[in-house]
Amino acid sequence: MKSAAKARLALLAPLALGIAGPACARAPVPAAVAPYGPEADYPVTIGDPYVIGGTTYTPSDTLNYDAVGYARAGAAGSGISGAHHTLPLPCYVEVTALDTGHTILLRLDRRGPMGGKQLIELSPDAWAQLGFTGGSDVPVRVRRVNPPETERARLRTGSRAPDRMETPVGLLTALRRKLVVATPTAPDEPPSALLTGAGQKPIARGLPVAPQPVTHAIPPAKPMPPAMVAPLKPALPPPVVAKPAPKPPEPKPAPKVEPKPAEPKPAEPKPAAAARMSVQVAAFSTRDHAEKAAAQVGGKVEPAGKFWRVRIPANGEEQAKAALAKAKQAGYAGALILHHD
Repeated sequence: MKSAAKARLALLAPLALGIAGPACARAPVPAAVAPYGPEADYPVTIGDPYVIGGTTYTPSDTLNYDAVGYARAGAAGSGISGAHHTLPLPCYVEVTALDTGHTILLRLDRRGPMGGKQLIELSPDAWAQLGFTGGSDVPVRVRRVNPPETERARLRTGSRAPDRMETPVGLLTALRRKLVVATPTAPDEPPSALLTGAGQKPIARGLPVAPQPVTHAIPPAKPMPPAMVAPLKPALPPPVVAKPAPKPPEPKPAPKVEPKPAEPKPAEPKPAAAARMSVQVAAFSTRDHAEKAAAQVGGKVEPAGKFWRVRIPANGEEQAKAALAKAKQAGYAGALILHHD
């Protein structure tokens, strides 16, 4: 009997283990998957107002942010990234060097600059991509954009996004004029400005807008010594000149009556010649970029010193307006109509 019981236990043991085994084994914990796509940029943080060096900064979700000011080189940050005082984190901006017109795309992922009132702080890789080698502050334009997901993914992984088209010379000149000359509170703080829209004056960000006029004191005139002052002589009366006797008037001959000439026929008006006009689309430092832009808008490339201009010829106001609309639709917001004599 005991041997039969042992045999039954031996047969039931594997079945019991097979049933209890899967129930006792723990299911593997899935590894955390890194977010990819638009959800990788969320949540977006705006934050509460904060104070740095006596200046209060209020973060806000400004969609059409467009500012000019100064950028500084930072030691923190990886990849093509930057720090900003008020824009949401993260977000994407185009930074244009106002000295060269070179523009790059970068990702804002932190607050700053913490040591001054510059408009933006760039990571070492972003500073190098923009073409800067030194550590001094440089004038820049910062414009918030909404790039495609492919470019966002490249910046999130530390890679570079493709460089933007070079900024036209006319737009660069207008942006340089927008810089506010403000009085900094410390010797190492440059001025910065915010563009509030077309036709409006720039407003200083964190700096009092108090332009300092340059005045030059004019020294008072020194009196001449008495020895060098010539004594005034009394004015002499003008000499008396005898007037000649008037001649008697000569008799006028009788006027001749001449037949009136036939009135000429009025000339027929000639059709006015069409005004010579053109639309200047942009100016480029290389001919290849100019040729691409000209093919895009149907214009012509003309050399202008060290640059290559793209223009669309037009006969009359209507053609010029149509060409201007075509250039702006292609993305050249600085295009303008030129009149040729």
